[in-house]
Amino acid sequence: MSKINKLWKLVTNRKYRIRILGNLGFYNHLSDEEYLKKWFELKFGKELDLKNPKSFNEKIQWLKLYDRKPIYTTMVDKHDAKIYVAERIGEEHIIPTLGVWKNFDDIDFDMLPDQFVLKCTHDSGGLVIVRDKSKLDKSKAKRKIEKSLKTKYFYQGREWPYKDVKPRILAEQYMEDDSGNGLRDYKFYCFNGEPKFLYISEGLEDHSTARISFVTCDWQFAPYERSDFRPFDKLPPKPKRFDEMLDIASRLSNGVDFLRVDLYEINGKVYFSELTFSPCGGFMPFKDMRHDIEIGDMLHFSEKEKQ
Repeated sequence: MSKINKLWKLVTNRKYRIRILGNLGFYNHLSDEEYLKKWFELKFGKELDLKNPKSFNEKIQWLKLYDRKPIYTTMVDKHDAKIYVAERIGEEHIIPTLGVWKNFDDIDFDMLPDQFVLKCTHDSGGLVIVRDKSKLDKSKAKRKIEKSLKTKYFYQGREWPYKDVKPRILAEQYMEDDSGNGLRDYKFYCFNGEPKFLYISEGLEDHSTARISFVTCDWQFAPYERSDFRPFDKLPPKPKRFDEMLDIASRLSNGVDFLRVDLYEINGKVYFSELTFSPCGGFMPFKDMRHDIEIGDMLHFSEKEKQ
C-alpha cells in the first residue's frame, strides 16, 4: 500500500485528507483553475463560479487566475516590498532590515541585537520573534525557518504573486506598540484604491488568545466576523495617525482592483507591514456567509480585465 493510501485511511476528515495530500505535492500537477475549483467546493460546499463571480471569495479566486501583473511579485516579497513601498510613501514608514540570507547557517547572530524578528520573504508562516537573544532556541528556529524555505507557498493557494518570490531569510528590527500584546495590525481592505473598511488583529502568536475584528473607516465595529477567530470584546482606541493610515492605504492600492494594505502605529508613527492580494487565499471563513456577497459587491473588475 502506498504512503498516500495509508494516510488516506488514517485520516478520516476529508478536509485534512486534502490538506495532507496537498502538502505532499499530490495536486501540483493540476492547473490553477482545476485546483481552486476543487478546494473552493471543499471549503464552501458549492461550485466556484468564475464566469459570474459574486462573492468576495469568488472574486478573489477570479483575480488570482486572471489579474497577473509582474509587479505583484515585488509587492508580496517581504524584502522587495519594502523598497517598493519606500519609493511611494517614504523610508520613514519602513521597519529597518537587519540582514538578508539564503541559508539559516549564514546568519551571524552575534551581529544581531538582543531583540529582532526573523521571517521568510516568500510565505506567511516562517516567522520567529526573538525578544531575548540569550534565550533563543536556535535549533528550533532553524527547523521552522528551513521548513518554510523548502515550502513552495504558491502551491497552497495558487496565489500567483508568490510563485516566483525568492525564498530568503529576513531579519527585522523588533517593534512593539502600546497594546501590551506584541503588535496590533491594521489591515485595510482597499477596492480600486479606496479603503472601505479594515480589520484589527492582535496577539496572533497564540490562536487561543488572538483577536480579530472588522471595523468601519468611521471607527465603529463592522458587521463582518470571521468564524476562526474571536472578536475584540471592546473596540480598541482609534489610532492617532488613522487619517494618515487611510491616505497611505489609498496611495499604495491605487490602480489595483483589490489590495489589503497592512499597517502598524508604533510610538505615534505609521509603519508598513505588508501587501496582500488574497486574504486567506480567497477562502475567508465569514461567520455569516451573506457578508461574503456584501463585500463582493464592493469589488469591481477593471474593464480591461473583463475583456
